[in-house]
Amino acid sequence: MRLHGYYRSSTSYRLRIALNLKGLDYDYVPVNLLESEQKGAAFTSRNPFGSVPLLEVDGKDYVQSMAQIEWLDEAYPENPLLPADVADRYVARELAYAIATELHAPLNLPVLKYLSNEYGRSQDDIGVWYRHWLARTLDPLEARLAQLGAGDFLFGEPGFFEVCLLPQVYNARRFGFDFSDKPHITRIESACLPLPEFQRAHPDNQSDNPERT
Repeated sequence: MRLHGYYRSSTSYRLRIALNLKGLDYDYVPVNLLESEQKGAAFTSRNPFGSVPLLEVDGKDYVQSMAQIEWLDEAYPENPLLPADVADRYVARELAYAIATELHAPLNLPVLKYLSNEYGRSQDDIGVWYRHWLARTLDPLEARLAQLGAGDFLFGEPGFFEVCLLPQVYNARRFGFDFSDKPHITRIESACLPLPEFQRAHPDNQSDNPERT
């Protein structure tokens, strides 16, 4: 099993967490998004979307992180990421897909580059854009967690939702998002970060992080 990804990519980050939580071993193959390696012919011949992560298993390539995660849960049922109860599975998907579908598209690197290169927006302007869209989803997400009475994790232990939440919180903090009114989100973050599965997946600990010491 080989994971082609980028250390700071939220989708790569979420797949690293998922693989670790499921106890699956993998080799990590860095893909430099800043140099557009994912857009090269060698990569797009395998993944026409030109995106990371790409998961290679038994000679077959799998792309698109949310589909990859659900496939992993079906192909390797041990240590499931989704809860057994159908109603709980719905809630986990509801919250995870709010992050994956509402936040990833407007906040990913190509969009930020487009705002800068095509519209001449400054980094300050882009930060305002980023935090605006974060609030549009993280505010109701926090309210939903309060309704559900979430504790340290959504359902007793980290799973499908936490796999998506932690990378988004990491990126949000990079852009100076204020979490002071998000006690449920920050409690889950604090419970997850010390766990070895999350530590190994963290961008700070990836081989392609140029600041890694």
